[in-house]
Amino acid sequence: MIFKSILAGAVGLAAGLQFTAPAISQETVKVGLIATLTGPQAASGRQKVAGARLYMQLNGNMVAGKKIELIIKDDTGVADVTRRHAQELIVNDKVAAIAGFSLTPLALAVAPVITQAKMPAIIMTAGTSVITERSPFFVRVSFTLPQQSVPIAEWVAKNGAKTAVSLVSDYGPGIDAQNAFKMRFEEKGGKVLEQLKAPLANPEFSPFLQRAKDLKPDALFLFVPAPTAGALMKQVIDRGLTEANIKVIGTGDITDDDQLNGIGDSVLGLVTSHFYSAAHDSALNKKFVAEFKKANPGMRPNFIGVGGWDGMHAFYEALKKTNGDTDGTKLVDAMKGATWESPRGMMTIDPQTRDVIQDVYIRKVEKRDGELYNIEFDVVKQVKDPMHK
Repeated sequence: MIFKSILAGAVGLAAGLQFTAPAISQETVKVGLIATLTGPQAASGRQKVAGARLYMQLNGNMVAGKKIELIIKDDTGVADVTRRHAQELIVNDKVAAIAGFSLTPLALAVAPVITQAKMPAIIMTAGTSVITERSPFFVRVSFTLPQQSVPIAEWVAKNGAKTAVSLVSDYGPGIDAQNAFKMRFEEKGGKVLEQLKAPLANPEFSPFLQRAKDLKPDALFLFVPAPTAGALMKQVIDRGLTEANIKVIGTGDITDDDQLNGIGDSVLGLVTSHFYSAAHDSALNKKFVAEFKKANPGMRPNFIGVGGWDGMHAFYEALKKTNGDTDGTKLVDAMKGATWESPRGMMTIDPQTRDVIQDVYIRKVEKRDGELYNIEFDVVKQVKDPMHK
């Protein structure tokens, strides 16, 4: 199954970009994948590239009579570099679409560029709600933090928690996660005692965790970018949060598949909400996991790898629908309302917001065949981002 992605053929940006006619007759269609492959978020970039490449490996590189070429750029996690790569891909490489974006600031940095150039941009990771509102050429195949945070707020309230503290990374997705959790938890009769924020760069979680422990809440809600999850959870354990009668919960980033086995058995039983687990029980996901591991020895796919897969799926299906026409507006229109089966389950691109609608699972860390997995035990079907109007 394959879906619709972002492509564009017009190029143009205020600072020296000039529009060109849609590359309808072009035999090679290029997609620029901007990933963070060095620095603290490098694990995110590796997963994204692996997922995109695997999709092409298993589905071929010919679509609507055109050969697909993937051009990979490392933005090092710096927004100015992301913007420069986007401009170069549009002007010099003549790509039909760009994709990637490990963190929200990186996605937001390209919004003016893609709007001016009418260049579709597929968000494979970044999760702040507002991103798709910043350009009509953004299409998201990943998730939003409110989409993940509301279901776990409902679950923990339903399971007896009356008070909670939240601790998140201090940037857009963290603020979204924290506010969405507070909104729904308090709607369900709970009380958030304090909202704590740790720096995104070079975070030291210990003082915040000690503060949370001293407040003695029933629950502690956590969110950090997935590559930081191992460091956070080790400090959670070292501070004795799980032994202090505090129910530790969070979005699935904190028990990320890519790092879960490295965190260790101390997180057994920890409950999170998320849209993907490598243990998701479907034939498509079992094939995806097996092929991913074969193509990337020593790696287990996580939600970012699935984002890379689905981003390419979106692109392929959009190009099919336009019959090879790489006009940016036509490609974005082709993606609106698209529905397909992903390794995560069924998903749809909301035709109004260009954001993802998908199932969100409640999962518990369990040991299977000697490895730790997030085992799904409940699901909230086809969740829209609650922050979109």
